Amino acid sequence: MSTAAPGLRPEELRAALLSTIDFAMRAGATAADAVLVQQATFAAAVRLGEIEKLTDAREKRLGLRVFVGERSALSGTADLSRGGLARCAEDTVALARVTQPDPAQGLPDRTALATEAPDLDLYDDAAAAPSPDDAIARAREAEGAALASDPRLTNSEGAEFEQAAATIAYASSLGFDGGYRSSVFDLTVQPVAVSDGHMQRDYWYTRARHLARLQDAAEVGRRAAARTVRRLGGRRVPTQEAPVVFEPEVAASLLRHLAGAVVGQSLYRGTSFLLGRLGERIASDLVTVVDDGRLPSGHGSRPFDAEGLPTRRTTVVDQGRLASYLLDTYSARRLDLASTGNASRAVGDAPSAAPTNLYVAAGTTSPESIIASIDRGLLVTELIGFGVNPVTGDYSRGAAGLWIEHGELAYPVEEITIAGNLLDMFRDIELVGDDLEFRSSVASPTIKIGRMTIAGG
Repeated sequence: MSTAAPGLRPEELRAALLSTIDFAMRAGATAADAVLVQQATFAAAVRLGEIEKLTDAREKRLGLRVFVGERSALSGTADLSRGGLARCAEDTVALARVTQPDPAQGLPDRTALATEAPDLDLYDDAAAAPSPDDAIARAREAEGAALASDPRLTNSEGAEFEQAAATIAYASSLGFDGGYRSSVFDLTVQPVAVSDGHMQRDYWYTRARHLARLQDAAEVGRRAAARTVRRLGGRRVPTQEAPVVFEPEVAASLLRHLAGAVVGQSLYRGTSFLLGRLGERIASDLVTVVDDGRLPSGHGSRPFDAEGLPTRRTTVVDQGRLASYLLDTYSARRLDLASTGNASRAVGDAPSAAPTNLYVAAGTTSPESIIASIDRGLLVTELIGFGVNPVTGDYSRGAAGLWIEHGELAYPVEEITIAGNLLDMFRDIELVGDDLEFRSSVASPTIKIGRMTIAGG
């Protein structure tokens, strides 16, 4: 097990996990596993140059899952004393005895467990030693650069710098015992622009596993400023059907809807519009979607999943064809398939399938060329609301963005709705941009959808 962030030492984390499992087995469990998360978070927020918030938080929590035959129960505790862990184990086993049996419950096969924990470059030592002065300076620089970019930027919702260091450890009665560290640094700024009595706001951010890899604070501020100012003077457009371009940040939201449809729990519950479509063409042949749990420095990377199985690179959509679902052990058993190493778990909850680093593979067309390919259409820069039916794929969301005329950005638009069906939308992708960036665990380049309904004035 690797060195821990400030708090319990690695040997103490390991002892807590193994003791808890031992207590559970002594209390009558036939199998058990436990996860322990130790995290330290520091944040500094400023608004108009003044400090608004300083936060320094630390927590340790252990989650236990026990099995008594085909019955199971879960619990979580922050009491990591020996007596507290023993009580947690005994209470959880007692709870499992009165739950309904489920033949799909249980730990994974021992032979499937990870046998190595590769270094995925997830941790920066700088995360363990927060520098309040540096954090405040970065936030002030970002906000200051934003407000200095244009005289119409007269207000701000603030800028915030946050860093977190965590140690994640997992062990099971199968003999698995492992852990890893992670860190993340994040800087966000949200300026406000005023013109003719109307206000607009937008934001920009940078995020990285390593402090030195963050985008320059002043550049973050200038990018936020440009995004905010370009929204001034927004208008509505007549209802029509037209091409729609999704900027990377909003294109990633489409990928999140796809993720919700390919995870195991949505499939065995029958709440996915992709149920039964494995092997079918569900998207344009320009679309390849990959989930890569081993991506170096990836925001969703980890050496093993929440059940001790090795993470891996899975092609979910291969040139338009649905090639794989994303599964944990339970959902795999329910679907008569094999786990893809995508078990994710919050402390005190059962594992469930979730993507790691999910992305649309970059295309070969620049964003500028995508815009130039459109005579009349919409560039979406923000989505509002949650009008998506996960069962049917029907899609309707409020939007804001920029109208395209004769291949150029013409004017901002707002108070509109874009509508379609996710299957139709993915199949109607005509261009994929070359601007893929991994600034979060779900990422997409710019994409162009050939036609959607745009409802306006």
